[in-house]
Amino acid sequence: MLSEKIKTFCKNKGWWYDDYTIDYANSLKKIDIDLKSEFAEFFLHVEDSATFYNRGREIYQVCWFVINTDYDLNINSSHKALKLTKEYTPLDSFEAESGFFYNRKTGEVVELELGEKLVNFQKGIIDTKWDSFNDFLEWYFELN
Repeated sequence: MLSEKIKTFCKNKGWWYDDYTIDYANSLKKIDIDLKSEFAEFFLHVEDSATFYNRGREIYQVCWFVINTDYDLNINSSHKALKLTKEYTPLDSFEAESGFFYNRKTGEVVELELGEKLVNFQKGIIDTKWDSFNDFLEWYFELN
């Protein structure tokens, strides 16, 4: 469940919607996201535009991207190029040779970048991680 910090922040921005569309729910099911997860709660109820921008970085409104782009290609390209397992879902386009990935099995978010961070990750050493999607959002939106 998302924290009140996140919900209040999004409501104050005018981004929170109590209802969501079946298309958005189906888009998350398509990429094997648990609809009871914090990830799903956020993307089903929060929208500003196709992306969110903070900390000099952009992240997708994932539901919008699944419906309106070839997001499957993005997932497959990320997995192949970065040698990621299937549970990692990209949250951005990996521009500037770094990006955020949501682990749909554990609920964690990792930041990967080309070079040492990626090599470490492939060896099982995670340099930058948030234990939950909520923790990531609080960091991303600077709510800590």
